[in-house]
Amino acid sequence: MRAALQIDPALLLKAQGIRVVFFDVDGVLTDGGLLFTESGETIKRFNTLDGHGLKLLQKAGITPAVITGRDSAPLRTRLRALGIEHAHFGTEDKHPAAVQTLAKLGLDWSQAAAMGDDWPDLPLLRHAAFACAPANAHIEVRTRADYVCNSSGGHGAVRELCDLLLVASSRYAALLDGYTQP
Repeated sequence: MRAALQIDPALLLKAQGIRVVFFDVDGVLTDGGLLFTESGETIKRFNTLDGHGLKLLQKAGITPAVITGRDSAPLRTRLRALGIEHAHFGTEDKHPAAVQTLAKLGLDWSQAAAMGDDWPDLPLLRHAAFACAPANAHIEVRTRADYVCNSSGGHGAVRELCDLLLVASSRYAALLDGYTQP
């Protein structure tokens, strides 16, 4: 079965060789809205397409990593369910956390992609070999991204980036075949 997804070849070339992707949470893995219960607990909504994309990245040997300024039980539960092992919570200065993760993985910035939506994500986007932003990201982030998704954060933007990286790594078609072949 032939894949329907078509991506600009120049974009794919820039995304080749990515081995780790740094994701923000609020505004990227979620829509950026914060819901609070009467007791003050945070409620977050995650997109299942994004979650499956993160699992596919892992199957392709690309490590998803999360660096977020917030911490919450729902977030930790979701990341655990997705098998995401590299996460930094309550981290306002994201660059040192990314450097630590790169060192742990034995990688460098030339093998890293980053996806963010607001100013605290700019240091990662600036250093990463491939920078991505959801459609609803702040203008300063969108103008610095190599790719701006058609989808918004929490509504499939993460999956768009995952699919792009899977095509760039030449793993997309084989993974798709696993779901379409008898």
